Amino acid sequence: MSQTTVLKVAMSCQGCVGAVKRVLGKLEGVDTFDIDIDAQKVTVKGNVERDVVFQTVSKTGKKTAYWEDDASAAPAATPAPAEAEAKPAEPLAAA
Repeated sequence: MSQTTVLKVAMSCQGCVGAVKRVLGKLEGVDTFDIDIDAQKVTVKGNVERDVVFQTVSKTGKKTAYWEDDASAAPAATPAPAEAEAKPAEPLAAA
């Protein structure tokens, strides 16, 4: 099944773009990819898991994150209920 993964990748020069191109070009399952250095955006299409794309691009040493618009497609971790985050107040001891 083909899917699209969009990443925000810190790229400051054509050397950075070249590093990302090299790893994506070798990644099995990638059909196409687009690199926008101005937007710091990498779009990958193909039969490859999002996490695999993320890990592969991360190995270039460039700061990598899922693109905000693409975060909704990520399998989200179940957030802890708000009650569990705050510790309940200790009951006051009776005088």
